[in-house]
Parts: sequence; C-alpha cells; structure tokens
Amino acid sequence: WASSQQLKFTTSDSCDRIKDEFQFLQAQYHSCNAVCSCLTCFIFFLQYYEMSYGLNIEMHKQAEIVKRLNGICAQVLPYLSQEHQQQVLGAIERAKQVTPPEMNSIIRQQLQAHQLSQLQGLALPMTPLPLGLSQPAGLPAVTSSSGLFSLSSILASQAQLAKEDKSTRETSDSHREEDGDKSD
Repeated sequence: WASSQQLKFTTSDSCDRIKDEFQFLQAQYHSCNAVCSCLTCFIFFLQYYEMSYGLNIEMHKQAEIVKRLNGICAQVLPYLSQEHQQQVLGAIERAKQVTPPEMNSIIRQQLQAHQLSQLQGLALPMTPLPLGLSQPAGLPAVTSSSGLFSLSSILASQAQLAKEDKSTRETSDSHREEDGDKSD
C-alpha cells in the first residue's frame, strides 16, 4: 500500500515538479546564453587580432619593398639622362609628400578600377562608392606607413609611363628616319 502511494502524484505535486524543472532549464538557458555571448566576443577579438597581425606583417613587407625599390632607384638614377633624372627625383619627392587622404583616394580609385575589371568579365553593373565615405567599408584607414605598397605602385607606374613615353618617341623617330630614307 505504501508503494502505491508513492506512485500516485497529486496535481499540485506534479505542478511543483514541472515548475522546478522549468526553472532549472531556464537557468541553463541563461547560462548557455552567457557562454554564447562570451564566445561571440572572443571570436570578434580573435578576428581583430588576426587582421591586425596580418596588417602588421604586410606593413613590414611593404616597408622592405619600398626600401629595396629606393635602393634600386638610387643605383639606376646615375645611368639616366639628366631629364629623366629630374623626373624621377621629382616623382620620388612627390611620393614622400603623399598624405593619408591622398593615399585613401588613390586606393579607392584602384579598388574601383579593380572591381570594374572583375565585373566586366561578369557583365554586371558596378555600384560606385558613396561620396561621403573617406574610405571603403571594411578597410582600415591608410596611414603613410601602411600605404607603402600603393606608393611603390605609383612609383612603378610613373617609371613605366616614362619608359613607354621614351619607347614611343624612339619608335616615332625611327619611323621618321625610315620615311626620310624612302623619300630619297
């Protein structure tokens, strides 16, 4: 008779037991919620750390590249004509005076050109960056030290333009000479 009494539950006992289990589950839920919140913060911290570490490594790489390019320019400069020496020295001086806002503008132009070239292959319309943004979203602000790669790209493109200009002049001079020979 005592064992059958233990198996029979009253409604109030059942409600109390359900209430206790609900409170226990609710406490576990809040505990899990707090753990998830901590994990989310940790993930954001980890992503930030990885990004800053990667940017630091990239900055050091770019600084080394700039140092080497500067050395190459110093070695090649004496072999250039006086006119080209002045152009290269002017370009180097101008590159040293580039400000972060100018660098951001150059990077934005390069990104837009890169996006355009990628999207032309896909034949999708490109949406331009909003005018109010000082830099593209998701990119860190460019300082004079972190924009070294773009600076070396500018110098390289200026040198390439000077080289192309020289070859164009040489080609046109040789064509004039050939035309002069033909008319004789």
